[in-house]
Amino acid sequence: MDPLTLVLFIIGLGILIIGAELLVRGASRLAVGFGISPLVVGLTVVAFGTSSPELAVSVDAALSGQADIALGNVIGSNIFNVLFILGISALIGALVVAQQLIRLDVPLMIGVSVALLLLGLDGRIGRLDGLLLFAGIVAYTTFAIRQSRKESAPVQAEYDHEFGQGKRMGLRQALLNIGLAVAGLALLVLGARWLVDGAVTIARALGLSELIIGLTIIAAGTSLPEVATSIIASIRGERDIAVGNVVGSNIFNILAVLGLTAVVAPNGVAVQQAALRFDIPFMIAVAVACLPIFFTGYRIARWEGALFLAYYIAYTLYLILDATGHGALPAYSTVLIEFAAPLTAVTLALLALRAWRTGRTPARPAGAGRG
Repeated sequence: MDPLTLVLFIIGLGILIIGAELLVRGASRLAVGFGISPLVVGLTVVAFGTSSPELAVSVDAALSGQADIALGNVIGSNIFNVLFILGISALIGALVVAQQLIRLDVPLMIGVSVALLLLGLDGRIGRLDGLLLFAGIVAYTTFAIRQSRKESAPVQAEYDHEFGQGKRMGLRQALLNIGLAVAGLALLVLGARWLVDGAVTIARALGLSELIIGLTIIAAGTSLPEVATSIIASIRGERDIAVGNVVGSNIFNILAVLGLTAVVAPNGVAVQQAALRFDIPFMIAVAVACLPIFFTGYRIARWEGALFLAYYIAYTLYLILDATGHGALPAYSTVLIEFAAPLTAVTLALLALRAWRTGRTPARPAGAGRG
């Protein structure tokens, strides 16, 4: 493999992350400056802006004929966001979530994940499917903005602290922020091009499928803005921002990223049988795993965060064994599917049952964060 390819891949990833940061900064400051609520900015501009690398990479990959990368990027990013980012954030400090929208967002995340499986059963996410998904993100955004008016004062204060109170913006500041947003978009396009080209070359050199590269390296790389946003928010005690950013980004990835990708791709987005058999069901299982956690006092404890991280490691190891055709794959799959997964499901179900039986109410601490 040409060393220059690897260098361009790494530089492309770096440019992608910088572009996302500039876009989020410029757009969020513009929105607050024009009088939009900081909570609405956090729910939409920031959560969606941190998913802009996924959008840039998936669209570029689809237009270049690498639909497997586009699909793998979305599925892999959603798995990474929940298992790795929430896992790390919970290990930093147990996440107690006060935001009301989480009660609706998590079931919606499960619903759109199931919808992706159903739409892909015929082996393709076509243009009509893409339009349907994109209509979903428009409806979700409208609903989130309306619901944000009902959020509690502590949650409103958390977002005000993070994104600033609305202030009148001068022409110079407005132009500067517009420039930041435009520069961010330009860097996203350039970074996505280099990242996709490098990923395809690396996959071929290593004998790996483009789906595997999309599920692992590209998925983790394009999720770095979510990593930074959620971990920093968790350290600051802004737990609602840390969690909401992940859940909102996962919804955006399926509805907007995959929806737009399917619309612009000449032949839609092909869905491999391997993804239908394992990766998409695993993504759904990960989303479902959030449900009892968020309903047991709206708390993600440290041990639950450690469990999430352990599952991400186990999933990545499965992909490596599968990609290399390792002889240990059958035994490993049996352990993963027949022992570990059911044990975790039973544990989470018992937690949910215990919370329901005791009539436990959601903890709503004054400083709880969201993301």
